[in-house]
Amino acid sequence: MHSHTTEPVEVFVTPPGRLDEMLDQAEALLRQVPQRCAGILVTRHDFFRYTLALSETVPFGETREQILS
Repeated sequence: MHSHTTEPVEVFVTPPGRLDEMLDQAEALLRQVPQRCAGILVTRHDFFRYTLALSETVPFGETREQILS
């Protein structure tokens, strides 16, 4: 992963026991971005694939989740 990215971060979880750890790492990476008007949106595409991105629809300092069908 690159530091200070504004691009979405994709997380592919192969060992299910590492889900929280991997999502926490991706969220920490996005929190390093000097962005003061966006929170973080976590999208679950399926049980193994997640995307985390800065989103102006999420208040700064918050993280929201959405699940795609």
